[in-house]
Amino acid sequence: MIGHVRQSGQSPDTIFTGEGHAPVPLTPDEAAVTHPDPLPDDLPDWIRPAWRQALGDQADAVALAMTQRAPVWLRVNLSRADPAQAAQVLADDGIEVQAAPDLPSALRVVSGDRLVGRSAAYQDGLIELQDLSPQMACAQLPLAPGLRVLDYCAGGGGKALALAARQPDMQVLAHDVAPARMADLPARAARAGAKVQIQTQPRGTFDLVVADVPCSGSGTWRRTPDAKWRLAAAQLGDLVALQARILDQTAALVAPGGLLAYMTCSVLEAENGGQIDAFLSRHPDFRRSDQQMWTPLTGGDGFFLAQLRRG
Repeated sequence: MIGHVRQSGQSPDTIFTGEGHAPVPLTPDEAAVTHPDPLPDDLPDWIRPAWRQALGDQADAVALAMTQRAPVWLRVNLSRADPAQAAQVLADDGIEVQAAPDLPSALRVVSGDRLVGRSAAYQDGLIELQDLSPQMACAQLPLAPGLRVLDYCAGGGGKALALAARQPDMQVLAHDVAPARMADLPARAARAGAKVQIQTQPRGTFDLVVADVPCSGSGTWRRTPDAKWRLAAAQLGDLVALQARILDQTAALVAPGGLLAYMTCSVLEAENGGQIDAFLSRHPDFRRSDQQMWTPLTGGDGFFLAQLRRG
């Protein structure tokens, strides 16, 4: 709040008065704090070096974008409608959308975002709520009829549904260490007309394993601005260790010649490229076939994808 007052051109002394419901006056230490670093004041000090390391000359612009409200993105269920048809059905319910330039099946809600959940397009399975960046990541994955696919950290199953919509002639299975997170998946799959099976204990090997692992969420801080203040350095270290364990677990599930798709909604190098470097040093039978990171500068949340081929 001190940073917000300063950035808006006001003097903290006029706000932090202690009068009525106003916050108490600043302590001398609080009043003396200044940031020579041009990153916005609402980015915690301890994360700034890692932020700059990961984002380089885009660090300032991404930090500024994180202070703005995130747009609402929809994924067109291509097994039910094409983008133009979905946009028309949404327009009939008072929802205006605009297609992403590089991915026409991704629609940004221009107006009427609060009507989406009640719209005919949503109720009939023509669209799903999904940010642009994971949509872009799923679109990068090579699919073909007959593949056996596992969404290992499925959560609500959004990526499993996206992959099943792209290629209906695959066996798509969803797994999560907390099965309750997948409680809505059968209903969502039925609405979308997608064939997604829940598997509490993955068995055998798979042609494609998607691991969207638990992470800091630093790529989504404009949606959850309090999260960056609740994250501590020790917690980040615990997350990096957990990600490494998940990578090792999923590596064993990838068939020879198969693909492991590692994903995070983070922009930090320790969780992204650094994590992949460490994995490849432990698993010389894998190679990095592709790696990409998206940021709010490209329209969606911060998101990372590494494609790791076995053999």
